[in-house]
Amino acid sequence: MSALRPLVLLGSATLLLAGCADPSDPAGASSGTASGTSSASASAAPIARNAALAAKVPAALRTSGITVASDVSYPPMDFFASDNKTVVGAEADLDKALGTVLGVKVTIVNVPFDSILPGLQSGKYQLGVSSFTDTAEREKVVDFVTYFDAGTSLLVPAGNPKALKPGGDALCGRAVAVAKGSTQALVDLPARARTCKTPIKVSTFPDGTGVNLAVTSGRADAALADSPVAAYAAKQSGGKLEVTGDSYGNAPFGIAVPKNSQLTGLLKSALEDLKASGGYQQILAKWGLASGALDSFKVNAAS
Repeated sequence: MSALRPLVLLGSATLLLAGCADPSDPAGASSGTASGTSSASASAAPIARNAALAAKVPAALRTSGITVASDVSYPPMDFFASDNKTVVGAEADLDKALGTVLGVKVTIVNVPFDSILPGLQSGKYQLGVSSFTDTAEREKVVDFVTYFDAGTSLLVPAGNPKALKPGGDALCGRAVAVAKGSTQALVDLPARARTCKTPIKVSTFPDGTGVNLAVTSGRADAALADSPVAAYAAKQSGGKLEVTGDSYGNAPFGIAVPKNSQLTGLLKSALEDLKASGGYQQILAKWGLASGALDSFKVNAAS
């Protein structure tokens, strides 16, 4: 999340929120390509194995493959397709593309957001790709390789009946839904609350479905979420939700890697390879996320 990030959506719940739209349809485009991009050009970027990088992958991982932990509940970044089994989304596509460049099999497993970093520390997973904002606090336990820029957006009922704004004290006294473990829950709202005369009524949910339903049902006045996720939720809500105002607090998402892993430098090089080939831009454009592309990729950007 433009800060942290959790959420878990089951395919059936996703379809419920999306009305007649297919949530696995990138940016709502029936062709599966970004607006103004032909399917021919969208499939043109050559994502291929980089032999020099592949040779540097630890031998054990060349055999076993790489397991990527992700909270599969965060469209358009990671979520289940309509079969409730296939993981799709911008980050899922990026995971697979990096695997292609490095010449290794990538397996994405659905893990509760707040369990991903402990799982990396214990060696259960090799990577965590789940819209983690690269923060100094998180860098104490894992390393990050940045790949996307996002902020926080305010999601409200269509028409914004309470005229809420993302900044200032507009959320004081309001019921605001956020995801468990997100920066919005742990950093953003607590900081705002210190200046509120009337407390913010924070409702925390374990997944994105709960956050969105809280707003559409009227149990929450608004929700705070990462900007790409909020925009996608509004688009898929059948006119029930909208994003109001500009995003704020932009910061890079990073691939979480166990401390001092050999994969850290390889991932940075693989991202650079993808950018040089056009594959990186293609993936973001497919999901309507081109504006979040990074000019360069960094290790532990927060510090």
